[in-house]
Amino acid sequence: MSELVTGEAVALELRPAKLPSRALAVVLDLVVALTVYIVVTIGLVAATAALDDAAQIAVSIASFLLVLVGGPIAVETLSHGRSLGKLACGLRVVRDDGGPIRFRHALVRGAVGVVEILMTFGIVACVASLVSERGRRLGDVFAGTLVVRERIPVERVPYVPPPPPPWLAGRFAELDLSAVPDGLWLDIRQYLTRMRQLDPQIGGAMAERLAVDLAARTGAPAPQGVPAGAYLAAVVHERQTREVRRTFGAAPDGFASPAPGGRPFPQPGGPVGNAFRPADPVGPGRQAGREERPSTGFAPPA
Repeated sequence: MSELVTGEAVALELRPAKLPSRALAVVLDLVVALTVYIVVTIGLVAATAALDDAAQIAVSIASFLLVLVGGPIAVETLSHGRSLGKLACGLRVVRDDGGPIRFRHALVRGAVGVVEILMTFGIVACVASLVSERGRRLGDVFAGTLVVRERIPVERVPYVPPPPPPWLAGRFAELDLSAVPDGLWLDIRQYLTRMRQLDPQIGGAMAERLAVDLAARTGAPAPQGVPAGAYLAAVVHERQTREVRRTFGAAPDGFASPAPGGRPFPQPGGPVGNAFRPADPVGPGRQAGREERPSTGFAPPA
């Protein structure tokens, strides 16, 4: 499905975790790690009672590094970014591109975490997370990772993409869609059915990229001034209309049909308010009942 989902099916609409949830996850991880460290230390003290002081110090340092540093690194590597604390809080560590982390990412996070979490009691990590736009601590910055929320409210996504704005219905009746591959249609449909769940900045970038790819396949650029999402919805709707017309011989209700002569029906009177274009209020210098049409690069029908 190209670039809409990367790695282990990690969605691109990443939602960075907030500082309180991250702090709670770290506290839970530290409680577990310290409990294991205390148990291991008691066992080592009993096992190394006959050794000299230097050997006991060396064993203590090794146990500290193994449990409090190596343990979290191993857990994050094997669980692909889900430690016990993060699992309890619904968080996960991913790469900047949305993919799962590997050993080197966990190693850098763990090594830097010794300084910014253990040695400074988390003060440096909290300050860095508050300063960062996406709530990343220094370990995330050096490792190229991001802690995101996994348990987020998900709306039911309709399988059928949303209809285009009425002022664009039927505008692409003459567009050649034969060169558009099925993979690109699938990407566009995936975007349109999930567009309300995407982060606005990420969703806008996706729409622009898909619009450029679609325009390159059709050989006709997108109309100037038309939002990329509205352009994609209108072209997909036109393709569906053609498929229905080929199957049934006529477009049923809900599908735009071109007027005789291949020209689209006129735009509906009155302002249009939807996800692609907000309604235009009647302002000074404009006559009530008349709509000031946006510049789309297409001349309105006679």
